[in-house]
Amino acid sequence: MSTLHLTKGSKIHDGLFDGAVARILELQREDGSIPWYDGGVFDPWNHIEAAMALDVMGERNAAVRAYQHLVDIQLEDGSWWMEMGSAVPLDEDEQRYTGENEQDKKYERDTNSAAYIATGIWHHYLLTQDTDFLQHFWPTVKKAFAFVVSHQSEHGEIRWASRDTDAPDDALITASSSIHKSLEHAAHIAATLGHTDLAGEWIASRDALGDALRHKPHRFDRTWEPKDTFSMDWYYPVLGGALTGEAAYAKIASRWDEFVQDGVGCRCVVHEPWVTVAESAELCLALMGMGDRKRAEKMLSWQHQHADDDGAYWMGIQTEVGKPWPAEKPAWTAGAVILAADAVTQSTAACNALIDHTLPDIDGLDAAQDRQRLNKR
Repeated sequence: MSTLHLTKGSKIHDGLFDGAVARILELQREDGSIPWYDGGVFDPWNHIEAAMALDVMGERNAAVRAYQHLVDIQLEDGSWWMEMGSAVPLDEDEQRYTGENEQDKKYERDTNSAAYIATGIWHHYLLTQDTDFLQHFWPTVKKAFAFVVSHQSEHGEIRWASRDTDAPDDALITASSSIHKSLEHAAHIAATLGHTDLAGEWIASRDALGDALRHKPHRFDRTWEPKDTFSMDWYYPVLGGALTGEAAYAKIASRWDEFVQDGVGCRCVVHEPWVTVAESAELCLALMGMGDRKRAEKMLSWQHQHADDDGAYWMGIQTEVGKPWPAEKPAWTAGAVILAADAVTQSTAACNALIDHTLPDIDGLDAAQDRQRLNKR
């Protein structure tokens, strides 16, 4: 078993993550898209996670190609198709993700993936201070958030998938927590470009969504079984900034012993002996965001043992047998580890993008919040 302890000031650009970067670049296609793994599907959220990691490691051209791909394939309503282009189905009994009949998908356009574009674009801007880049991608971000906020109910939660399909009318805690963070980044983009009215409206949407996540649990998982056996539902309200301070500490303390396997990482599902590297890296980010550096560094240090000989990270480890399962090294897993390492080491100008929850200070915010309340009536 090997661990690697990184802390503030540690170097991440000295070859440590070369294998993880090489894995993402190996998977990136000519059109800029980054699928999950060899022959795997593509979805915007995980694509962006990998693109941000490329940016952190200085692969600017590859990252920009990835973001431009999203411009090229964005739908008219601002959304994106989900899970496209797989060479093989994800499950023997489920054939809809074979890359055939893309237009026949029933509800493969979710709000969380549409929102994450703002996180990637803002992350790139923090690294480069390239206002022209923001301007270029502004129409894409604006369309995406028109789609996202149109699915917010009067109670504050945001429907998980497009209304014009047969998707259940419901909201997910993990997805909504991610949207909460992306609304923050969208507001930063709008404010930086001088679109203060939209920035204010997106902050107001974020406030309403955060209120629902904190105080209206009945607005989530209304039509299906709760997802509380998944660790993401546990830590994502903290990662997304809906819970901060004492509330964040209490949330993490409430199920730490259930989800965290000491010396290994964070389980994906509470009752399964399966520690997943991406969830562990995200938990590291959540801990950094609430100021718990000690546990964040420890969680990150455990992940190095889950790298293959080529330096790329396995999706997860079946802990009862001590072997990787499944035998896949996804792009998003490499991405999550690199983003966590950047946050812990404070290596780049974007190191706080996922752990700092500061909003832009704009004039007219009260008026935007009033408009949002009126529109929800």
